[in-house]
Amino acid sequence: MKRIGAHVSAGGGVENAPLNAQAIGANAFALFTKNQRQWKAKPLSAESIAAFRENLDRVGIAPRHVLPHDSYLINLGHPEPEALAKSRDAFLDEMHRCQQLGLRLLNFHPGSHLKKISEEQSLALVAESINLALEQSEGVCAVIENTAGQGSNLGYRFEHLAAIIEQVTDKSRVGVCLDTCHTFVAGYDLRTPEACRETFAEFERIVGFDYLRGMHLNDSKPELGARVDRHHSLGMGCIGWGAFEYIMNDPRFDEIPMVLETIDDTLWAQEIEQLYALQRP
Repeated sequence: MKRIGAHVSAGGGVENAPLNAQAIGANAFALFTKNQRQWKAKPLSAESIAAFRENLDRVGIAPRHVLPHDSYLINLGHPEPEALAKSRDAFLDEMHRCQQLGLRLLNFHPGSHLKKISEEQSLALVAESINLALEQSEGVCAVIENTAGQGSNLGYRFEHLAAIIEQVTDKSRVGVCLDTCHTFVAGYDLRTPEACRETFAEFERIVGFDYLRGMHLNDSKPELGARVDRHHSLGMGCIGWGAFEYIMNDPRFDEIPMVLETIDDTLWAQEIEQLYALQRP
């Protein structure tokens, strides 16, 4: 079964996120467990944690179908020791917040070398950062999101994802989230069934579907290979509906959270309905 939702607001407390997901007809969702643009946040209260778990149960969404996203400030491949340590501390805090909420996944962007060290060196730092976080947490899988490849960001090639995974000690607690917009603007075509077959065959060969833990379903404003991260509403960008029809009818994408981050949240309920309508009997 396909599990589709959106990155919903946790305004007023994380406990509101499951209710916001239910309101758009979602059976999966993403959220920030703290302000994504600040380093520090108040600890989650016992009341918020209990209410989140109760609301998740009430709306019938399983913890494995929730894909929290960490702070945008974190750079686990930072070339400077002090900044790297700050990112690692913040990432561990995010892991612990997921653990408290009973969630099993934490989605994050791998990081950036800032043109101060090589890609290989920075990827090794990302893997080391993951290892440190996994050693100090329990039950939460570190889910690496592929990126658009803007600037000095890592993760825009499937080989980058594979290189990180190869260096992670506990491979049962590392995985990948594929963002369709990021995939496309990084140079992997998704516009036709044949293009999808080729792109996902390459992903299987280099990374492996065993590591796929979630997806972000977004159309793209930029063209193929532009390496610019600009999402669009489904069917309104350069990818088109074909890729999403392919995904909705491929069992390899069953039972993972597939999350809309499209630009018009007023369309999310409609987009979810349209995605399910693409499924063939």
